[in-house]
Amino acid sequence: MNRTNPPQELSSSQLEHLAHTVKRLARTHGFQACGITGINLEEAGSRLKQWLQQGYHGDMDYMQRHGSKRFRPAKLVPGTVRVISLRMDYLAPKISTINILNQPEQAYISRYALGRDYHKIVRKRLAKVARDLVQLVNGLGYRVFVDSAPVLEKPLAQQAGLGWQGKHTLLLNRNSGSWFVLGEIFIDLPLPIDEPYNKDHCSRCTACMDVCPTQAFPKPYVLDARRCISYLTIEYKGSIPKALRRPIGNRVFGCDDCQLVCPWNRYARYTAEDDFKPRHKLNQSTLVDLFNWTEAQFLSRTEGSPIRRTGYLGWLRNLAIGLGNGPPDNLAIAALQRQAEHSNSIVREQVQWSLQELQQRQAGVNPRAPDRLLQFSHKLKHLDQSTDQ
Repeated sequence: MNRTNPPQELSSSQLEHLAHTVKRLARTHGFQACGITGINLEEAGSRLKQWLQQGYHGDMDYMQRHGSKRFRPAKLVPGTVRVISLRMDYLAPKISTINILNQPEQAYISRYALGRDYHKIVRKRLAKVARDLVQLVNGLGYRVFVDSAPVLEKPLAQQAGLGWQGKHTLLLNRNSGSWFVLGEIFIDLPLPIDEPYNKDHCSRCTACMDVCPTQAFPKPYVLDARRCISYLTIEYKGSIPKALRRPIGNRVFGCDDCQLVCPWNRYARYTAEDDFKPRHKLNQSTLVDLFNWTEAQFLSRTEGSPIRRTGYLGWLRNLAIGLGNGPPDNLAIAALQRQAEHSNSIVREQVQWSLQELQQRQAGVNPRAPDRLLQFSHKLKHLDQSTDQ
């Protein structure tokens, strides 16, 4: 925990005033919401243990590596007594979603990943909030986190009053939907805490579960990451199971279907942050164009981007799947043939599968199945006025 001097003692009225100041600073530094909570996450920790026991984390060994530190903030950062949870919207205006998914030759990239890496954006802003607090509280100890550390950010945000976890496990807000990322500041100051958000507005809706291309939700509020396209295209480094390849469609980095179909995202708000706007035309690139990137081009064009996480080989694997699920045109087949003898066995095997798919499609043996999302077109009309322009 960052600390320069012994912590300053404050009265209850001073702490109350400081809590209001924290929220003002959050808005000043570009956050759309901020709440303060305590550090009791035992219930969430129990759910985490059950999830891990089911093996739903797949190859994400880091989910269990830190033991109880993940749900006991004071063990992760000794001295922590409060957590400040903050929300930043990331959906850029005039970005196509449904239109891209309906064009199988296009590459669909999760909307959060089109611009600069949100870890960098949010961490920098959190640090500014924290430094401003240090100027007000002599000796304040703090540490900032954005997703990449063992922190249960969604349960913390719920306890801080920012929303509820929906059946797709993402945090939802009645006024803002779910197109946002979270960050936390652990502090050693006993600020007054906000009321937790204990309501669940999902009601009987199961659209997020029903639309999932790979059926990754075994039951409401539980995600089997091993079947999740985001996990498969970002975290997983192996050969993607054949049964899950066709449902992936043209999604080459992450998946937004459960958010696209969620009725609460009718109220989603656009970001004002330029850093979230698409880079290198990633919102309108074809699968062939991206598949033809050299490793040097991949490293250059994904510098400062979350797409780096998948690595170049994962990038080729994902794009090969997309090409195999697309139209059997000569450009796609030629691009795949150029990588047919790739030195990496996973890329090579994936390319061979995709070539077979396209050759069968050319022969009329293997027609392309319609995307599952299209079955929910009646729930997507709001996108014509919001995310699609």
